[in-house]
Amino acid sequence: MKNEDIEPVREVRPKVRLRKPDRWQAQMVCQCPDDLVSKAHEVRSVAALVEKMDLSAFREPIKARQGHAGRDATDPALLVSLWLYACIRGCGSARHLARLCTESRPFQWLCGGVSVNHHLLSDFRVGHADALDALFTQGIAALVDKNLVKVKRISQDGLRVRASAGAASFRREKRLMELLDQARRHVEELRRQADDPDHAAAVGSRRQAARQRAAREKEARLEQAIAELPDLKKRQEEAARKAGDGQRGREIREKELRVSTTDPDARVMKMPNGGFNPAVNVQLATDTESRAIVGVDVTNEGSDSAGLSEPLREQVERRAGQKVEEHLLDGGYVKTEDLERAHQRGVELFMPPKPARSPGNRGRELEGRPGDSEAILAWKDRMGSTEGKEIYKQRASTSETVNADLRCHRGLTSLTVRGLKKARCVALWCALAYNLMHFGAALLA
Repeated sequence: MKNEDIEPVREVRPKVRLRKPDRWQAQMVCQCPDDLVSKAHEVRSVAALVEKMDLSAFREPIKARQGHAGRDATDPALLVSLWLYACIRGCGSARHLARLCTESRPFQWLCGGVSVNHHLLSDFRVGHADALDALFTQGIAALVDKNLVKVKRISQDGLRVRASAGAASFRREKRLMELLDQARRHVEELRRQADDPDHAAAVGSRRQAARQRAAREKEARLEQAIAELPDLKKRQEEAARKAGDGQRGREIREKELRVSTTDPDARVMKMPNGGFNPAVNVQLATDTESRAIVGVDVTNEGSDSAGLSEPLREQVERRAGQKVEEHLLDGGYVKTEDLERAHQRGVELFMPPKPARSPGNRGRELEGRPGDSEAILAWKDRMGSTEGKEIYKQRASTSETVNADLRCHRGLTSLTVRGLKKARCVALWCALAYNLMHFGAALLA
């Protein structure tokens, strides 16, 4: 027998031992909701901060009262905590938050056995605009009282956020009138069907009520869209007047105005990626020293030069109870009227001039010219000085980082709500979460 015909002896190795899941094994676990997160978890800080807030404005509209029938209302402190922590985690959807309340241990700890659904969360998020605005002011006042924030110098910038409207939803006036007529006929038809006992029994009361509500909301949106047209026409005429009688002016006058049927407040704007989408313009004012957000507003103005600096500065002064002395803006805000009014009120504006149209005048924008007012000359001297240039560098290092934080970490990417009022609520939640994330430890100290 040859050696190659002999089979080698294989070493027999013991079987591998593995830990396998046993999902049918019953267990007795003694645990309370407080054991779901560690003692040092950040969600505990959020709950502690909310406990120190005055939430009476959220509780006032609640109809569930002692001595009256009906189920108990969900504590506004819980809902405020859920939305603040959701924004801290970058969650901007009520449905996603409702899932987190059943799947995520920190959110389960916040709920403490109280069940919530996406309808409740969505309604609360945008249903208390005044109370939410007061809560944001309350946070700014607390930061000012602890000397964490000073609004002597603020930086302002606009953040364009994708609106909850499709590009195909924009319609001309003639088509809007046709759609409104159809919507009104639909509402009347649903009312007649509701009065028919046989049809009502076949469809069901809840389903019929949902249909009527959807039809009324559609009718209201179309009415709002038509109501937006006079203001848009006025702006178009003003833009055409400034453009003159040339080709550009004729193009503006001949352009047919369109309004969205799903979100009449949305406007097509140029986005950071260079494209054009339906969006809103979120204006943020930030304290340059602490980088706290001290002012929030939402507008559908596509251009920052539409007088947006002065209202936000006044809002900051009202919230903080202090005077703004220096206001940093980018070149899009340059407007002679704003410079004049700010100079009269003792506010120094820092913003670069717009590039000269003539190539021969490039680089000479800050030179004084005959006819320049005192305010214009002071601004040019300020921006041309070394000190003014160093101060203006703080705008990018402040506003741009805050914008990036809200976009990347607080969920302010695209809106799931419609209308400027609701969009402002979303922006306020994100700003509150940002301030709590960065100053929560100091506020609890």
